[in-house]
Amino acid sequence: MDKSGLKMAVIAKVLALSLLWAGIGNAGHHEEEAVGPTIAELAVSSSGLSTLVTALKAAGLVETLSEEGPFTVLAPTDQAFDALPKGALEGLIADKEKLKKVLLSHVISGRALAETVVTLDSVKALSGEMLTISTEDGVEIAGARVIKTDLLAKNGVVHLIDAVIIP
Repeated sequence: MDKSGLKMAVIAKVLALSLLWAGIGNAGHHEEEAVGPTIAELAVSSSGLSTLVTALKAAGLVETLSEEGPFTVLAPTDQAFDALPKGALEGLIADKEKLKKVLLSHVISGRALAETVVTLDSVKALSGEMLTISTEDGVEIAGARVIKTDLLAKNGVVHLIDAVIIP
């Protein structure tokens, strides 16, 4: 083999080893993998969120919360909806645009785990509302107490709250 052929063989081997090591170096360091249910599927399968699911369906937002995201959803429990004044939920269901604005006040763009949320003073919801965050006595977002955190979905995260945020 002449010098140029030997040089090409060495370059090819170095390149092959470089590619091999690059692949090994990245093993296990993928971006968050899309596994598990979507936020919408998580809500449907979770007990205590049936009123939220009904409202999401009425507002046409189930498909949105099935998309790639990522989203952070502040999910009011059934008890949170039950605490609304009499007739308020029915009024929202009847007014799709108002319902959509209320529900989008519970959705934040991006994946905000609890460890991140507690470092923030406020966050902007997809409705455009600025939601204040307080950590003085537990964690409250726009006056709603966070009662369960970090329910992971493939397109985001869900935190359960004890009140419905009304913009």
